[in-house]
Amino acid sequence: MHTETVRVDWIDRQVFLLQDQSGFPVVMTQPMGVNGADLLPLSLIGCSAWDVLSIIQKQRQQVTRLEVVAESEREDDPPWRFLKIHILYRISGRGLNAKQIRNAIDLTENKYCSVYATLRQAIELVSDFEISED
Repeated sequence: MHTETVRVDWIDRQVFLLQDQSGFPVVMTQPMGVNGADLLPLSLIGCSAWDVLSIIQKQRQQVTRLEVVAESEREDDPPWRFLKIHILYRISGRGLNAKQIRNAIDLTENKYCSVYATLRQAIELVSDFEISED
């Protein structure tokens, strides 16, 4: 089993400094920092984007742009639990193959992305993609 440690330090008032396992800082506060609950979908699409791009590049597809957007549905009352996250992959490039892109997304979501693997047991995850030619 692999163990990783992250941390959070209270700085002042409503300002917290989060650090990943390498010590990279993320400021959590409002309005000039990330909202704590936003870290969940951000983590999901960050992990997914990394893996999808890696797979598409290994397929030797000519990607020029990748944007991943997550739209979350949450409960109306505390604790405002996440119910569903819809992921939209927007991929631009030259001569992109939709079947290979769908395969890259499937591999990411079913094999490689640890955040996706963890969340799919707890909430509904849905994904789509759009391709645009450069």
